[in-house]
Amino acid sequence: MLYLLYGKEYLLINEYIEKIKSENNIDVYDIQQFDLENDRIKDIIDAANTFSLFTEKKLIIVDNSYIFTGSRKKVEDEDLTILNKYFENQNPNTILIFKINSETIDSRKKIVSTLKKFGKCEEFNTVTNINNKIKELFKPYLIKDKDITYLINRVGNNIDLISKEIEKIKIYKDNDLNITEDDIRLLTTKNINTDIFNLIDNILNNNKEVVLESYYEMLKRGEEPIKIIIMLANQYRLILQVKQLLKKGYREHDLIDILEQKPYTIKKACERINKYEKDELLLYLKELSDLDIAIKSGKIDKNIGLELFLLNIKKEH
Repeated sequence: MLYLLYGKEYLLINEYIEKIKSENNIDVYDIQQFDLENDRIKDIIDAANTFSLFTEKKLIIVDNSYIFTGSRKKVEDEDLTILNKYFENQNPNTILIFKINSETIDSRKKIVSTLKKFGKCEEFNTVTNINNKIKELFKPYLIKDKDITYLINRVGNNIDLISKEIEKIKIYKDNDLNITEDDIRLLTTKNINTDIFNLIDNILNNNKEVVLESYYEMLKRGEEPIKIIIMLANQYRLILQVKQLLKKGYREHDLIDILEQKPYTIKKACERINKYEKDELLLYLKELSDLDIAIKSGKIDKNIGLELFLLNIKKEH
């Protein structure tokens, strides 16, 4: 049995693997873990070809399986030959699972086509109904839809991160089975990336009142103006890079590996590229760089400097 599991929702991938374990009665002692970043393909296939001494089936899980994506990392022809031969003639007692935290795979590659022919390829990029999934993760605790919305707005929509925050809440709540907005505010960590995305969106909409509200809220939580400046600059730089690379003919999923960013971050940058001209982005990057220098040299107070920057951005979209 052969699987390729890919996508940004690692929680769903791991749940799928747990299902495979359960259906095939795989014991913990019959599981081997490899990492394609560190382990040799020959060693993985040698393990796959070895029969288990104690049980009928064994499970091999290979993390970071970049060879199935658009990654530019060098893969030896000999390794690809070894894989192709195994795919065509698999050990029936081994369940071999390749997994990769990548939004896409490269279907143009022969190795991908061969795996699809002799195995199963599953995508895990979206949760079909995120509200239902969150309610399931909270069981036996109860949470209202409005509080689920608050949770998502606070920590983002990555189900892996959400599940970790849910575990924290459940440990704290103990026997009280009702989850409230106050619980979420008290016990979860607000995702600053979500704040930065919201800040940029409100800048785009020329909504200065909301921009300042978001900024002051970030300050209340202890975020440093210098850190906010760096994150704003990083986002503007990323939007510029994405804009230029897409113009050169690269596709969205190519940028994940080229820019070494998470799929969600690339997606958010792609949503903004048409709202900025190249010269605008270069101007904002220069202004943020000048502001950083002025703050560090003591020419302007960090809070006043960043606030003035946010107030002076004028967008007419």
